[in-house]
Parts: sequence; C-alpha cells; structure tokens
Amino acid sequence: MEKNNLPDASVSIDQLKKYARDLAEVYTTEKETRKELKKAYQQLMKYADALNQTVVDLKDKNIKLQEAYSELSKIHKQVIKENVDLKNKLDMRYQIVGESSEIKRVIADATKAAHSKATVLIEGESGTGKELVARLIHKSGPRRDTPFVVVNCGAIPETLLEAELFGHEKGAFTGALFKKIGLFESADGGTIFLDEIGEMSHTMQVKFLRVLQEGTFNRIGSSATIAIDVRAIAATNKDLEKITKEGRFREDLFYRINVVQLKIPPLRERKKDIKVLAEHFLKKFAGEKGLRNIEFSAEAMKAMLSYEWPGNVRELENAVERAVVMGDGKRIMVYDLPIGKMAVGLREDIGVGMTLKEAQDTFKKEFVKKILAYTRGNRRKAAEMMGIQRTYLSRLINELNLQL
Repeated sequence: MEKNNLPDASVSIDQLKKYARDLAEVYTTEKETRKELKKAYQQLMKYADALNQTVVDLKDKNIKLQEAYSELSKIHKQVIKENVDLKNKLDMRYQIVGESSEIKRVIADATKAAHSKATVLIEGESGTGKELVARLIHKSGPRRDTPFVVVNCGAIPETLLEAELFGHEKGAFTGALFKKIGLFESADGGTIFLDEIGEMSHTMQVKFLRVLQEGTFNRIGSSATIAIDVRAIAATNKDLEKITKEGRFREDLFYRINVVQLKIPPLRERKKDIKVLAEHFLKKFAGEKGLRNIEFSAEAMKAMLSYEWPGNVRELENAVERAVVMGDGKRIMVYDLPIGKMAVGLREDIGVGMTLKEAQDTFKKEFVKKILAYTRGNRRKAAEMMGIQRTYLSRLINELNLQL
C-alpha cells in the first residue's frame, strides 16, 4: 500500500475497512517473505558449511596424495633397484664359467653370431650348457631387450608340440576351451630357442621350416596367416648331420638351421674348467645356505679332476650342491661327493690296449650301475643325480646293454 493512499479523517468506514485489508495483506506477504529469506539463509549456511568441509577434505586429501606420491617414489626407486639386482642375479645364473681355450672359443664365436640374423645350431652333449650359449647370443645382440623363449622339443609330446609352438583358436579341437597364443607368437621380435630339435617329428619339421623361410604360420583352427619376426636358435645332443643322412631328419631343414654351427666340448675335454666351475658352484650354494669360508679338500678336488663327468657341467653342479647340503659346512670331503669313490676306483677297470670308446663305455656302465644301485633302481632319481634327462638315461641303458 502506497503512502499517498493513507486515509484522512474524513474517510468512510468502507475505506477504513479496505485499508485494514490492504495492511493485513502487506503484513502477510512480508511475513512469508521473511520466512523464505530465513530458509534461504539457513540453506546458504548449510552450503557454506559443506563448502568449508570440502575445502578441509581437499587439503587433507592433498596432504595424503603428497604422502602417497612420496611413498610411490620410494617404491619406484626400490623396484628399479630390485630389477637391477634381479638382472644381475639372472646374469650370474646364466653366466658361462671357464678358463679353457675351448670354452673361450665358443664364447667368442657366440658373440660374433649374436650380431647377425643367421639361424644358429648348437651341438653338444647333455649338460654342456647349450641353453647358456643360446642366452649369450640373445643378450649380446640387438634383441637383448626382447623375449627369449625356450622350447624343449624332447619334453613335449608330439601331439601337444604343434599347439605349444603355434597356438590354437577356441574350439579348434576337443579341449580347446579358449584361444591360446603359441610360443612363436610370444617370441615375436625376440629369440626362440628350440632345444633337442633332433626329437622333432617330420611333420613338425615341415611346419618349422615354413616359419624359418617365410616368417609366417597359422594357429590351429584358423586360416589367418600370422607374420612374426623371430630369431631361431636350435640345439641338439645328437649328431644331426648323421641322422639327416640316415633320413631321420629333413635335409632342407638341417641346412636351414645349420647356417652358423657352434660345438660345445664335453667337460672331460676341458679339464681346466673343472676347478673353476666347482669353485663357482661352491660359492653359489654356500651363499644360499649362509655358509662362509667353506672349501674343497685336496682329495675332493683330486677326485673331481680325475672324474670323467658324463653328465658334464650339470652333473658337476648337482654334485657340488649335494656336497654342500650333506657336508659339515666347513670343508667338502671326497665322501661328500656322489662321485668320489667312483672317480678313484673306476680307473682300475680301464686298461692299456682299450680303445677310447671301449674305455668310455666301461666307465659309463660302472657309473650308471653304481648310481642306480645307490637310488635302488629309481631311474628318475638317478637321472637327477647325474644331471641328465630320464629319457637319456633310458637310452644310455639300452645302448650299453646293461642288465639291471
């Protein structure tokens, strides 16, 4: 109600009543307005409190984020250190130890081969360290930071080898419940090491040859061609050239993988390395057991130097590990070694006039018999003690015509 509309003394009762109604209406409107303003004020105070709490929470979260960042930085540095330590440990694990001219020549040739794309064939008896040489080739070349995939062709059944190497699609065969990436595909950009390639069937040899020549393959159950860039290194404990001539290995594949050939001599042909390797393994296993100042006795070292080591470096490693476990923790004695008595006693069975092969066969027969007697005929344990595969032990028993 406006001020110029205020009534004067001469107003009528009706005018006065109208004024009263207008005044009541204004009062009511202002009261409602005050209510709304009060509600708005209260709501704004709630918003202000919530905003203030949000600011406090954000400050707290910022502090926690800074603490988390600092902690993550510490963890990151620790992970880097652990990765470096792990790499150093792996390098030590796969280190090739030796001072003989024979092993130095192998290392030099492997280093040269590392800088080419040529396929390499490594030949050597079981336990000589063919995988170590393959790893040396890989880590010495331009693919050092790429995958290194190991495949033991003799350990995987022929029915499974194709699926392992090339993978398969879901439903490709009974039991193929999901898609599987094969080892060749996993090694893309890196190196694949095919150990005991002489055990590979003719069917698989054909498929492997295609990968080498064309750099492509198909997963089982798929028509899609997959292209890969893989450097192949093969190894065998057989005379691959001989079995190729006998028709047991494809000639075209032999020449394809035999571009660069490396032959690792058996331990008996590099006696100079026995002492170095034995001390290397002693330090390794003594460290794992927390032993200090442990050493070989003169008799134990003499026994190791006189022993022929048919299981090569792997057998030597196993023998030293057993000696550390079974010894007194101070000195390795000859009787702590699983070869001690045999290394000394067998020499009486080898006489002048025997050919080298006859002498070796005589030694092998006695060696295998004594190990099997020690394990009470358990071929698996015997193979582990000798550092050879169980299949190789069975083949050795047949070749030597041992009557057990």
